[in-house]
Amino acid sequence: MRSADETTTRILEWLIQTFPLAQQHKIGADDSLLESGIVDSLGTLEVVHFLEAEFELIVTDEEMTPENFETARSIAKLVAQKSNSIHPQAESN
Repeated sequence: MRSADETTTRILEWLIQTFPLAQQHKIGADDSLLESGIVDSLGTLEVVHFLEAEFELIVTDEEMTPENFETARSIAKLVAQKSNSIHPQAESN
């Protein structure tokens, strides 16, 4: 299981590779993806597809909120929450 920092870094790397505006703005973990226009509604779907493939989880419709997709760190927090619910025993080790 990845640490929160590793997850944030991986998400940030992917965002920079995938979205040209992320490269231009040299985004960091706490920079707004939505307000800056780096990620729009279609981009959010790309992010969800990446999360589901990379982290082997399912993002529900209820979880597709601006708060969960605002920054690389907020996306990593969503991944951590879902990973803990999928693998609760990993938290105690």
